Amino acid sequence: MTALPGQPPAREVLAAPGIAALLLSTFVLTTGVMLQAAALVKHVFDITGDELSIGLVGLAEFLPAALLVLVTGTVADRWARKRVALTAQAGELLCAVLFTVIALGDPRTAAPMILVSVLFGTARAFVAPALRPVAAMIAPAGGLPRVVAMHSTAWTAAAIIGPATSGFLYAADPALAYGTASVLIALGMAALSRVPVPRRVDQPGAPPPTLRHALEGLRFIRRTPVLLAAISLDLFAVLFGGAVALLPVIAEERLGVGDVAYGWLRAAGGIGAGISALVLAVRPVRRRVGPTLLVAVALFGVGSIVLGTTRSFAVAFVAVLAANAADMVSVFIRSSLVPLVTPDDKRGRVTAVENVFIGASNELGAFESGAVSSLVGTPATVIGGGVATLVVAAAYTVAFPALRRVDTFEEVARER
Repeated sequence: MTALPGQPPAREVLAAPGIAALLLSTFVLTTGVMLQAAALVKHVFDITGDELSIGLVGLAEFLPAALLVLVTGTVADRWARKRVALTAQAGELLCAVLFTVIALGDPRTAAPMILVSVLFGTARAFVAPALRPVAAMIAPAGGLPRVVAMHSTAWTAAAIIGPATSGFLYAADPALAYGTASVLIALGMAALSRVPVPRRVDQPGAPPPTLRHALEGLRFIRRTPVLLAAISLDLFAVLFGGAVALLPVIAEERLGVGDVAYGWLRAAGGIGAGISALVLAVRPVRRRVGPTLLVAVALFGVGSIVLGTTRSFAVAFVAVLAANAADMVSVFIRSSLVPLVTPDDKRGRVTAVENVFIGASNELGAFESGAVSSLVGTPATVIGGGVATLVVAAAYTVAFPALRRVDTFEEVARER
C-alpha cells in the first residue's frame, strides 16, 4: 500500500502500540452491539406490532446521552479515558445480560426492554467521549487518517456480521441472540484492556470541573465553523435518514420476507459501509474534503428515497447498501476532521456533544421515524426523510462556505 504524502504506510501504523488491540476491540464489541440492536428492534416489533414501539426504544437510548452531555465529556477529559470506557462497557454488558434474561421469560410487553434500553443508553453515553479520542492519542505521527480508515473497516465489518448473524440467532431463539451479544461485548472489553493509552488526566492539583469547563465543548464547536458545519450536517442527515429503524416494518409489510432476510437487509448497510471503508483504507480522501462530504450526505438521501419507493428485496438491499456506502464517506471525513481540529484537552467534551449530535441522534432519528411512520405510514416517512436530507445538503452548501472550501485535512490541522 502506497503511503500518502506525510503519512506513514499502513503496516507501520498497524504495528504501532495499541492499534491492533484497539481495532480488535472495536470489531468484537461492535459486532455484539450491532447484533443486539438488530435483534432488539425486531423483538419489540414482533411483540407489539407497532412502529411507535421501535421509536420508543430509540428515544430510550437517546435521552441519557442528551441529558448527560455536560457530564460525560467532562468525565472523559478529567479521568483516565480507558478506565471510563471499560466501566461504561461493563454497563453495556450488564444490559445485554438483562436482555437475555428478559427474552428467556418470553415477554408479552416491550416495557422491560425499553427500560433496559434506558440503562444501555446511559452506559453508551459515557463510552463514546472516552473511547473515540483514543485513536488520536495512540496513532503514530501523521497516521490518524489511516487509523480512522482502519477503525472504520473494523466497525463496518462488525456492522455486517452482527446484523446478519442476528437473523439466524433470532430465528432460533431471541435469548440466543442476546446471549451471544453478551459474550462478544465481554471479549471486546478484554481486548480494550490491552490498549496502552497515555495517561494525561488525573493530574494532582487539577481544579474541580465547573459548569464553564463542561460547556467548553459546546463553545468550541460554536466558534469553529468547519466543526459546527460537519457535525450539524450529519445530525440532520441522521435525524431525517432514520430508515434503518424501520427495516423490521419494511421487511415484513413492504417486502414480505422473514427473520433471516431481515438480518441480511440490516447487514446490507454494513456491507456498503465496508466497501467504502476498504476503498478509503487504500485511498483516503485527499482533496476536496468539504465538497465530498456534502455530496456523500446527498447520496445518502437518494438511497433513502429509493428504499421508500420499492417493494423489491433486491432493490431495497442495494439501496441500503449504497446509502450506507455514501454515509461511510461522510463518517470518515467527520471522524478525521474532529480530532484534527480539536485540541486533546477538549476532545472528550467535544466528542460528547458530537455523540449527541450524531451517535445518539441515530436513536432520536429512530424515534422520529417510528412516530411519523405510525401517523403517515412507512413509505412516506422513508421517502420524506430522504428528500429532507437532500434539502439539508443543498442548504449547507450555501450556508457554510467554510466547509465547502475545505480542500485537505492538512490545511485544517494547520489552522487549529
